[in-house]
Amino acid sequence: MLQWIRNWREKSIVKNNPIDERDWQQVVAQLPLLRGLSDTELSELRRLAILFIHEKDFVGIQGQVLTGNMALLIALQACLPILYLGIDWYRGWSSVIVYPAAFKASRTEVDQYGIAHEVEHDLLGEAWTQGGVILAWDDTAQAGVIDGHNLVIHEFVHKLDMLNGAADGFFPLPADISVKDWTETFSRAYEDLTGRVQRGERTPIDRYAATNAAEFVAVTSEVFFELPTLLKAEYPDVFRLYTEFYRQNPAQRLA
Repeated sequence: MLQWIRNWREKSIVKNNPIDERDWQQVVAQLPLLRGLSDTELSELRRLAILFIHEKDFVGIQGQVLTGNMALLIALQACLPILYLGIDWYRGWSSVIVYPAAFKASRTEVDQYGIAHEVEHDLLGEAWTQGGVILAWDDTAQAGVIDGHNLVIHEFVHKLDMLNGAADGFFPLPADISVKDWTETFSRAYEDLTGRVQRGERTPIDRYAATNAAEFVAVTSEVFFELPTLLKAEYPDVFRLYTEFYRQNPAQRLA
């Protein structure tokens, strides 16, 4: 009964909040990472984007004005990872906050002597465990460049990671994915990348992935959706597990 009610509600939202065809074509054209999606997949992505925009509050900060097409640009990128998972994977929070550019955030950091310091960092995005997502628009607007960096995917992958607690690089896994396989594969890949970074080697994958396990998953997910053959070449088992978790293979559609 509850599923029937949910399906009815979603159909009603989609029916009553259509996306203008001209706007749809314009925004899709700005996102080359969507190339190769079938008509069926694009239709599902459109449905998810409508639900996402309906359920989330888009808030511009520091004078940032948000148009409908800007919200759609964010929504399409955010919904790509959940194309085969469903909108429920973004449950439990409601806000998408957008700054014009990088914003400052204070962090408490403890030095080698155990003394805590308040340190300010310039951030492009942030995902809160008990809240929404923050994005810098100037970086978000660069989504048309396929370079393995995608701020929206990065931050929304953190939200997927946070569904089972603090971000730690471990998603809520479906029954057909082995916890042991996931843990061993990602630990091995993360240790390899951190070792290469510590040795001063150049790495095709952004060094920020070596920050911690959560950032490794967020960064490699960006690469998975934008430069899948690069991830497949560097860490084939990580690529394999992403195809099983996200239930899609960008390497085939972007070939």
